[in-house]
Amino acid sequence: MLRYLIRRVLWMILVLFVITLITFWIFFVLPPVDPAVTFAGRAPTPETINRVREQFGLDKPLYQQYFHFVDAFVTGDRFGWPGMGYSFASKAAIRDSVLGRAWITMQLALGAAFLWLLIGIPIGIISALKRRTIVDRAAMGFALFGVSAPVFWLGLVGLYLFWNKLGWSAGTGYVPFGDDPIAWFRHFWLAWVVLALLYAAFYARLVRGNMLEVMSEDYIRTARAKGLSERRVVLKHGLRSSLTPVVTLFGLDLGGLLGGAIITESVFNIPGLGPYTVAAAFRGDLPVVLAVTLFGAVAITFFTLVVDVVYAYLDPRVRYA
Repeated sequence: MLRYLIRRVLWMILVLFVITLITFWIFFVLPPVDPAVTFAGRAPTPETINRVREQFGLDKPLYQQYFHFVDAFVTGDRFGWPGMGYSFASKAAIRDSVLGRAWITMQLALGAAFLWLLIGIPIGIISALKRRTIVDRAAMGFALFGVSAPVFWLGLVGLYLFWNKLGWSAGTGYVPFGDDPIAWFRHFWLAWVVLALLYAAFYARLVRGNMLEVMSEDYIRTARAKGLSERRVVLKHGLRSSLTPVVTLFGLDLGGLLGGAIITESVFNIPGLGPYTVAAAFRGDLPVVLAVTLFGAVAITFFTLVVDVVYAYLDPRVRYA
């Protein structure tokens, strides 16, 4: 297991190296506008542009700029770790803004993830065990609705019903948990439900398909022939084998959401990474977009590593492949 873990960590480092190289090339080499010109403000003089270029090392060769960029991100800069540089628009350090908004996005993502697992996995199991019954059809109808309904439409309908009509939700916006836990929950719960419905539908269909395949395997019939209870056959033998693809998908989905749930955060006016990144892209604030891109890449890579470890635990054959 230790050798497998070391291999996965080394692979993660290689993936992050490639991602930083690609993102640096996209944001600092490909843009037609010189970043120093953008940072220097409106109608800058050549002297101002040269000072900015010298101050941020933009006058050095590209390979030096890249290694300085990686070194700052890995070891930190004078604003702390990780080093993310300055914003072109606000002329301020990006780190605090990104980390503060990432914490808000993380609360949204983790709450929604808990709900979609709580909803999707049981529905998939019940649907597989009650195949071709009214229960199965109702579960797949729910899955079809969850996949088909746009998130922004669900969000607006939810706000109309539970905020405007019933008053069960606090509406849009964000309140820190430390300020008022009840208000924090009332602002978040509807966003959690809306975001979770989409993913719960995917997970229900995935679990159902996996369970139908696994429950027809020979070792399931052998377990039943040994006299094991149907509950133990389903939960211990069937469900464990069915969850390996779910674990893989869950790690990727959660890591992706930590990069920003743009539509949900916009509908519910949650000040997370999504709206922050979109606004920066419209302003041409490349360092902010770059920082959020790298943060999302690190989150996805980290959760992929966690998924690999859990996958190897659930299926020991993976360690020796």
